[in-house]
Amino acid sequence: MALGALLLCMPVAVSAAAPPAAAGTGAIAPVVVTADRLSVETLIDRKVYTISADLQSAVGTVADVLTAIPSVEVDGDGNVSLRGDSNVTILIDGRPAAQLSGASAADNLLQIPAQDIEKIEVITNPPAQFKADGTAGIINIIMRKRRRAGSSGMAQASAGNRERALFGASGNYNAGSLGFSGGVSLRQDDRRRIVESSLAAPDPVSGALLRSDHNLDEHVRRWIPVAKAGVDYAPNDRQSLELTATRGERSGNRFFDQHDTSSLAPGVPTTIADRHSAGREWSIDTSQRLVFQQTLGRPGETLSLMIGRSAFHEREHYDYTNSYPLPPAPPSGDDLNLAEDLVTRELSADLVLPLGGDRSLKLGYDLEQDDNGYDNSGDNVDPVTGALVVNPGLTNQFRYAQQVHAAYGSYQARAGAWTWQGGLRLERTRVDALEVTDSIANDRTDLRAYPSLHLDRSLPGGATLSFSASRRVSRPDPGALNPYTDHQDTQNLRAGNPALLPQDTQSYEVGYSVEAKGLAYGLTGYFRRDRNRVTDVTRALGGGVVLTTKANLPRSRSGGIEFTANGHLTSTLAFGLSGNAFYNEIDGTALGAPGLESTTGVNAKANLDYRPTSAATAQLSATRSDKRLTPQGFVDAINILNLGYKQQLEPRLAAVATVSDLFSGQRFRRHAASPSLTDVYERHVLGRVAYVGLLYAFGSQKKSKPGGFDYEE
Repeated sequence: MALGALLLCMPVAVSAAAPPAAAGTGAIAPVVVTADRLSVETLIDRKVYTISADLQSAVGTVADVLTAIPSVEVDGDGNVSLRGDSNVTILIDGRPAAQLSGASAADNLLQIPAQDIEKIEVITNPPAQFKADGTAGIINIIMRKRRRAGSSGMAQASAGNRERALFGASGNYNAGSLGFSGGVSLRQDDRRRIVESSLAAPDPVSGALLRSDHNLDEHVRRWIPVAKAGVDYAPNDRQSLELTATRGERSGNRFFDQHDTSSLAPGVPTTIADRHSAGREWSIDTSQRLVFQQTLGRPGETLSLMIGRSAFHEREHYDYTNSYPLPPAPPSGDDLNLAEDLVTRELSADLVLPLGGDRSLKLGYDLEQDDNGYDNSGDNVDPVTGALVVNPGLTNQFRYAQQVHAAYGSYQARAGAWTWQGGLRLERTRVDALEVTDSIANDRTDLRAYPSLHLDRSLPGGATLSFSASRRVSRPDPGALNPYTDHQDTQNLRAGNPALLPQDTQSYEVGYSVEAKGLAYGLTGYFRRDRNRVTDVTRALGGGVVLTTKANLPRSRSGGIEFTANGHLTSTLAFGLSGNAFYNEIDGTALGAPGLESTTGVNAKANLDYRPTSAATAQLSATRSDKRLTPQGFVDAINILNLGYKQQLEPRLAAVATVSDLFSGQRFRRHAASPSLTDVYERHVLGRVAYVGLLYAFGSQKKSKPGGFDYEE
C-alpha cells in the first residue's frame, strides 16, 4: 500500500477563488488546491490529483498511488474499489488497456511502476465522452508528458526488504517541432500470501456436520522489466502527431504448501492431505497509440483522431505433488497449465466546438474491439509409468469477443454563478462468448443510452455547490462468463456463470466545498440504485471443498457522505483527513438469503506531513476500510499504517525511505453463512514493504522547490 501517499489531497496554500475562464473558449475554470509539491484540482465533472512528486510515486506501483486517493481502496491483491464498489473502470490516458481488464487486472496493477504517472483523475459520474462501463465510476491514469525544449530526465536505484529492488531511468529530448521520450525500469518483487479457511457443512455421505480446515502458504518472486518510448511531431501550431509505445514483462517462480484436514468430531481428524506446488509464470503486455490533432478555424476548435492497440499475454505452469497421511494412500502428482490472451483495439474521433459566451460542444465516436482467449489444461501423473494423462476436468477453451460502437454529445455553458454540463452517450454492444470445450455459446446485442448531468454554483467565500447524475453499466468480466472451474486452490474453487447480465446503475451526487484561508473542506452526499448487481455466491461441494461463482442480485442500493479536510496545524506540520460514511442495502432473497439486509460503516484516511526544513519531509498515513456486506455475510475491516521520509541531499539528488503496511494489516476475511454451510475465509498478504533509494535528476531542470526537487513534466 502507499507510503505517505495519502498526502495527495493535502493543500499547503489554497487559492481563494478560481480564475476566470478564457473568453470564447467555453472552458470552465477549475478550482485548484495547491501544495508545495502536490495538488488537487476540482473540475465540474472530476477531481484531478497531481502525484508526480509524491514519495511513493518514486518507488511504488500504480496500486500504491491509488491507495492515497480519497474513497479509493486497494486490497493486498490489487483489487480496486471506489466508495466500496469494485466495478471500477481503470483507463490510461483516457483509453482502455488490455492488462487492466480481465482476471489478471488486479495482479497487473501491482506491477506497473508509479514513476511514470503524472496525475490521477477520479470521475464518479463520468461525462459522455468516457465509456459507460464501470458503475462505481472511472479512474483515469494520466502518464507523464515532457515537452520542454532541451533534455531532462531522472535515474533511480532503490533496495527493499526480502531482496526487493528497483532500478530505472527516464528522459526526454525536444528540439523544435520534434520531441523524443523514453524510459526503462527493472523491479524485483517478492510477495507472500497465506490463505486460511474453516468450513462447516454436512458430510455428503453420513449427513453429519463435517468441519474442514484449509491452510495455504504461497510465495512469489518476480522480475518486471518495463520499457517505453514516444515521438511527438508538431510541424506548426495547428497540427500535432504523437506516437507512443510501451512493453512490460513479468516472470517469476511461484511456490506454495497446502495442508487440509477434516473432522466429524473436534480434535479427531478423519482426513489429512498435503499438497506442494512448484510453478512458473510469465506475461507480456504491449501497447501502441497514434494520436493526430488538428486545430480548425477558430481558437479552441480541435479535431482529434486516435488509433490504438494493447495486448496482454500470460502463461502459467504448475507441478503438484500430493500426499495423504490419513487415511494412508500412495502419493500422487498432477500439473496445471493456464494461458490468457487479451487484445483491445480502439479507434476514436473527437471534435471540440467553442460556441462563444462560455459555451462549448463536444461530439465524438469511439469503436472498441476486445478479443480474448483462455486455454487451460491439466494432467495427472500415472503412478506406474510416470506418464502424463490428460485430465478432462481441467481442460478448457473459452473465447470472448466484444465490440462497442459509441457516439456521444456533450454541451457545457455558464450563466452567472451557474455552470452546467449535459451529455448523452449511445452504445451498441455485441458480445460473443463461446465455451469451446462443451460448445456453450452466449451471444448478446444491446443498444443503450447513458445520460449525464453536472451542475456547479459558485457561492460567496470561496464555496461551491455541485450536483451530478449519470447512468452507468458494468458488463460482466469475460472470465466471469466462463463456466470452467478454476482449480488453482483445490479447496476454494471458482467458476464463472454464462447467464450473468450486465449491471445497470443510476448514480446521484450533491456536494458542498470551501477553499479559503489555507483550509479546504467539503462534503459530498451520494446515492446509487443498482439492478442486476453482480456478486459472489459460495456453496459447499462436500469433502471440505467450496465453489464460489457469480450471480445477479435483483436490486441493491447504496449511499453515503464523503468528507475531506486539509490544512496546516503549524507552519511545518500539515494534515489531511478524508472518509466515507456509507450505507449499503441488498436483496439476496433470490440467492437463498433471508431477505433485505443492510449495513453501515466508515472508511477513513488520515495523514500528517512534517517539513522541519526545506530539505526534509516526514510523512505518516493511516487507512481504515470498514466492514462491508455480502449476500451471504460480511467482510471484515482492514487497517493500514504507512511511513515515509525524504531528504534532499543536493539540488539534483534526494534519498527516499518508505515503509508500507507497517503492522502487516492487509487481511481479507470473509464470513459466509447459508442453510448448507458456514465458512470463514481469510487471505493475508504479508504486506510490510520497506524501500530505501536514491533519485537523481539530470539535464535541464525546473527550479527546485521546498522539500524536494522536481524535473520537467
